Amino acid sequence: MTMSSDVVSADEAEHLAQVARPSSSQRDTEDLRERLERWMAAKVPAGSSVTVGDVTLPAANGMSSETILFDATWDGEHHPMVARVAPAATTMPIFPTYDLEAQFRTMAQVREHSDVPVPSVYWSESGSDALGAPFFVMERISGQVPPDVMPYTFGSWVTEATPEQRLTLQNSSVKILAHLHAIEKPLERFDFLQLPGSGSTAREALSAHIADQRRFYEWTVADGARSPLIERCLDWAEANNPADDSPAVLSWGDSRIGNVMYQDFEPAAVLDWEMATLGPRELDLGWMVFQHRFFEDFAGLANLPGLPDFLRLQDVADTYADLTGYTPTDLEFYTTYAAIRHATVMYRVQARAIAFGQAETPADPDDMIMHRATVTTMLDGTYWEGVK
Repeated sequence: MTMSSDVVSADEAEHLAQVARPSSSQRDTEDLRERLERWMAAKVPAGSSVTVGDVTLPAANGMSSETILFDATWDGEHHPMVARVAPAATTMPIFPTYDLEAQFRTMAQVREHSDVPVPSVYWSESGSDALGAPFFVMERISGQVPPDVMPYTFGSWVTEATPEQRLTLQNSSVKILAHLHAIEKPLERFDFLQLPGSGSTAREALSAHIADQRRFYEWTVADGARSPLIERCLDWAEANNPADDSPAVLSWGDSRIGNVMYQDFEPAAVLDWEMATLGPRELDLGWMVFQHRFFEDFAGLANLPGLPDFLRLQDVADTYADLTGYTPTDLEFYTTYAAIRHATVMYRVQARAIAFGQAETPADPDDMIMHRATVTTMLDGTYWEGVK
């Protein structure tokens, strides 16, 4: 399966991947260190003296909040830490809003009520005085992350692993979703994630989710060209909403392996909760499968072997059913819906790249969707014919 009618080189595919994950920071690290140290002085136990060590600004694996790595010491104890900072409006953020407090609360609740390996969260700061934007601080955990640039399907520790190791990674990743979805009283514990117009069932929650995606699309195109393909996609999603009256569960939202740190192919830290919501179980399953398909199709464009036996739709569904006793339904719909959601994200990413001079405006707005051909064939029902 390819994402366009043209075959591109590995270098061109790398460029596309870099545009898809834009990240930059002009912050002065010494200034950040001093700011963090002053702020933390009021957070550590009274009478304690805090010292913040060197600050590092890594290249982001994702494309949203800014990440700041640092070490802090107080009461004779060393604490490796991460601060996640909301992006400034001048960076042309990918999403309309960044509710860092909701992410903080979600992580705290998931850690308390499940076995999902979520880092400990220390403090949440809603003001902008300390770092110029809201942020929260969590523990820093070591591990390996499947890379986005170059995509892990191009050659990485994932492709170099044995089939048995990749199976461990795959099954343990699906287990994350099984444990998340098993959290009891999700509507009570995560009421702050409820979307406008949502309800207690999967169908009601998905209807609210689709409506929210349409609002996101309208925000994305407010100052630019509209996308006939995305509008067709959203109409399709509304018309094909599965008749699922099972209870809504906590949905991670950005359930891709690139948001997990692994140790020995087992999850050590589950990250990036900004898209968390309440919804159908299949929302996370479809997103996990599609996010792999996105990179797998990139590998096909570059004439690379990729990982065709990894995170296959039926394998993921079967593993989830074995773990939970629940048989996922309508997964082709949810994988297509994931591609639709990602299309709007990519549309915004490309608009951002154009605004910053990294890309040119295409004659056809739908060409701003990197996986346009994938979305089209999914809507037409022919995508899976070319996928093992």
